[in-house]
Amino acid sequence: MVFSSVVFLFYFLPIVLLGYYGLAFSRTAQNIWLLIASIIFYAWGEPVYVFLLLISIIANYFLSLIVSRYRDRNITKARGALIAACIINLGFLFFFKYLGFTCEIINGIAGGNLIRFKAMAMPIGISFYTFQALSYVIDVYRKDTEAQKNPLWVGLYITFFPQLVAGPIVRYKTIADQIINRKSTWNKFTSGLWRFAIGLSKKVLLANNLALVVDNIYKLTLTGAAKYSVPVSMAWLGSIAYTLQIYFDFSAYSDMAIGLGKMFGFEFDENFNYPYISKSIGEFWRRWHISLGTWFKEYVYFPLGGSRVKNKDKMVRNILIVWALTGIWHGAYWTFIFWGLFNFILLLTERIFNFEKIKGHDGLKHAYALIMLNFGWVIFRADNLIELRDYIGNMFGMNGNAFY
Repeated sequence: MVFSSVVFLFYFLPIVLLGYYGLAFSRTAQNIWLLIASIIFYAWGEPVYVFLLLISIIANYFLSLIVSRYRDRNITKARGALIAACIINLGFLFFFKYLGFTCEIINGIAGGNLIRFKAMAMPIGISFYTFQALSYVIDVYRKDTEAQKNPLWVGLYITFFPQLVAGPIVRYKTIADQIINRKSTWNKFTSGLWRFAIGLSKKVLLANNLALVVDNIYKLTLTGAAKYSVPVSMAWLGSIAYTLQIYFDFSAYSDMAIGLGKMFGFEFDENFNYPYISKSIGEFWRRWHISLGTWFKEYVYFPLGGSRVKNKDKMVRNILIVWALTGIWHGAYWTFIFWGLFNFILLLTERIFNFEKIKGHDGLKHAYALIMLNFGWVIFRADNLIELRDYIGNMFGMNGNAFY
C-alpha cells in the first residue's frame, strides 16, 4: 500500500484517523490502534513478511533490555547482546537483499553454478526498519536513550506506518517522549495535512510524470544502437529528468511521512533541505536524505574514528567504507557500488583541496555540483554496467549517435 494509492487515501487513512481521534480519551489506546494499523498497513503488501517484522520487534525488544541491564555491571554480556542485535538485523538484511548478489559473484568467480540460490522477494522497507531497530539497541548500549519496557511501544517505534516503508530513519530518542507525551492539536493536524498534500503532489504530478520520460529513454538505450540510436540531447534530457525525478520522489515520501506524523501528533526531523542549491558534493550530502547520512555518520564513520585520526590514511579508509556501504545499502547491484565509489572520489578530492573553504566563484561551484550529481544519478539509475556504458556514451556522442 503506497501513500498515493486510492486504498490508502480514501479508505485506510480516513479509518485510521477516525479511530485515532475517537480514542482521544486514552493515549495508550491510541498507540495500540496505531500499532495495529501499522501492522495491517505492512501486511497489506507483505502478508508473509509481516512475521519477519514481528520477529524483529521481539528480538530487538529483548536484546535492548539485556543491554540495558548489563551495560553497567557486565559489559561482556551487554556487548554480546549488542553483537546479537547486529547479527540478527544485518543477517535479515543480508539474506533477503544481498545473498543472491553474493552467490552471483561467487559463481562468476568459480565460472559455473557453484552455489544454486533461488532469489526471494525482498521484504518492503527492510533496509529502513532494520537500520532503525539496530540504532535503537546501539543507542541503549551507548546510554543515549533508555530501553523501553513496554514491547508495544517498541513495536510502534519500529512499525509506525508513515516512515516504515521509505523512511526517514527515525532514532528512538527523537520520539521516545512523544510516544506517551505528544500533543495533538488542530494547528499541528492541519500543518501535517498541508505537508502531506505537498508530498503527494510532488509524487503524483512531478515524480511520476518525470519517470515516464526517464523510463522511456533508458528503454531506448537498452534496445541498442542497431535498433535505435539515442541522440545526445535525448540522453541529457533523460539524465536531467532523473535528477529531478529522484529528488521529487524521495523528498515526497519524506514530506508525506512528516505530514502524517504531525497528523498523529509526532514530530519527525527534516530529511531534505533544498539539496540542489549546494555548491559542493559535501554540502549536498548534508542536505540530502539527512537521516541516512546521519545514521552512517553516527554508527559507522564516528566509531571507525571519523576524520579525527592522526593517520590520514585511516580517514580515507573510513570515508571509503562509509560510501561503499552507502552504495550497497541502496541495492545489490554493481552500479550502486560504483555510485558509492564515485561519491567517495568526489568527497575525498574536495577534502584534499579544501574545496568548500574556497571563497567566491559560487556560480561555478554550483554548476560543478549539479553536473557531478547529474553523472552520479546516471550511475545510480542504470540497471547494469553495460547500460551505464551505453548511456554515458550516448551523452557524449561516442556511440555514433546524432546530437538531436
